Amino acid sequence: MSNPDSIKVAAFYQFAALPDYRELREPLRAFCAGLKLKGSVLLAHEGINGTLAGAPEAIDVLAHELAHGDMFGGRLNNLELKFSAAEAMPFGRLKVRLKKEIVTLGDEAADPTRQVGTYVDASEWNALISAPDMLLLDTRNAFEVAMGTFEGAVDPGIRSFGQFKDFAAVELDPAKHRRIAMFCTGGIRCEKASAHLLARGFAEVYHLKGGILKYLEEVPEAQSRWRGECFVFDERVALGHGLQESGLQESGLQESGLQESGLRERNKDATRDE
Repeated sequence: MSNPDSIKVAAFYQFAALPDYRELREPLRAFCAGLKLKGSVLLAHEGINGTLAGAPEAIDVLAHELAHGDMFGGRLNNLELKFSAAEAMPFGRLKVRLKKEIVTLGDEAADPTRQVGTYVDASEWNALISAPDMLLLDTRNAFEVAMGTFEGAVDPGIRSFGQFKDFAAVELDPAKHRRIAMFCTGGIRCEKASAHLLARGFAEVYHLKGGILKYLEEVPEAQSRWRGECFVFDERVALGHGLQESGLQESGLQESGLQESGLRERNKDATRDE
């Protein structure tokens, strides 16, 4: 598939109670295989997280089934869903995996279905992070931050999202950091990170709804406070404003010192931390 109009990519997630997630694996895998989709989906008791690519009409059928079909019975009625295009198929095969968490933090108190930070739309993000008392925090891994981030954002210097709680325990103080704005690639890490901070007593926690990808899709480049590229966990490597492929090649990443960490993490699981 080489025609950019022939490949549509859907990135999606939702925290929702799925006690039957083990039983959902094979029906979902068969449904996606029937549509000739490729990519990765994670299923856990707490919800779903995935990125799949295929023909536009097939992706549209998938999106409708997830949100409105019988398979999930209406439990994914608040699905965070973003579409983009690819010049070539960005995945080699289809994987549907069972996990303890759809994004790994390792804190049972962090439950976005019980409490979560305040969502901020992309159109309102610039104004929010301009506030002088706001701590702007990038919750992504260090190799992702190295490729691009928002002006003035704090890099926690973590190798995986599971280390975020250790960073927060040492570097963040509820008495000092009273207003925190967080962002990540698609929004999922921020939902869990915000639940973690609220459980620890932080007063005001905000996060970018739809993540960096939604911001790059909706905010004109001339008004953007984003600098660099946004790493994505598939063969496109990175996206820029308008969700256009950046043209970065793996050889370029190797020269910049990012290939060893970034691409190894990507190859472990395409949707592990998105």
